Amino acid sequence: MDANEKKEVIKKRFQEIAMSGGTCCSGGGCCGDSSSSDISRAIGYSEADIEAVPDANMGLGCGNPASIAELKPGDIVLDLGSGAGFDCFLAAQKVGNSGKVIGVDMTPEMVEKVQANARKYGYSNVEFRQGDIEALPVEDSSVDVIISNCVINLAPDKEKVFREAFRVLKLGGRLYISDLVLLDELPEDLKNDRDLLAGCVAGAVLKEEYLKLLKRAGFSVEILAEDPDISKSQYKGLPVESLKLKAWV
Repeated sequence: MDANEKKEVIKKRFQEIAMSGGTCCSGGGCCGDSSSSDISRAIGYSEADIEAVPDANMGLGCGNPASIAELKPGDIVLDLGSGAGFDCFLAAQKVGNSGKVIGVDMTPEMVEKVQANARKYGYSNVEFRQGDIEALPVEDSSVDVIISNCVINLAPDKEKVFREAFRVLKLGGRLYISDLVLLDELPEDLKNDRDLLAGCVAGAVLKEEYLKLLKRAGFSVEILAEDPDISKSQYKGLPVESLKLKAWV
């Protein structure tokens, strides 16, 4: 599959998720039968987080970037791949009415869903934009903090994503990522598996390559945590781990 084909596979899967629910592994994926709440508990969300915005929690992450992002009132936050808005709304609680959270997602149906969630839960300090994280619909040097939760692995050109993140961050801005990376190369048949692509595995790259691309885009990088156990708990033993990191301009 070329890059455009991969994006269409991903967009179609997340259209289905937006309209009918389920996780990114729905329809023959790799995560087993865990519920959204079970997944969220396993990757670091509290019961208070889960109960705060239940309709926004679709179990699509592999970590809790808002909890490590050192957010403060007044921050302008950008979420790459905002989905139904779970991380956006948790971030919005931390930045308050003096701050703002912008969510970007490529799927029109998901943007409609998250806008409905914002109205339902009464969040006025959030904004959602349809767009590609390889070409962000965000102004230069306009964001204090970027968060992203198990999304960048889906992007065919990760270096473009990191360069775009660098572009929109203010001087001193920070990027907090939870994402899946490979600990070993996948065989070619798995790299081209559509379910594994939408399930956040087939598009992942080796951890060393991921870090190299971040640094090539201009970031300094610190690894905050690594969770190789997610391989067995959610990904049926495939050679992946959840990598949590901080990068800064």
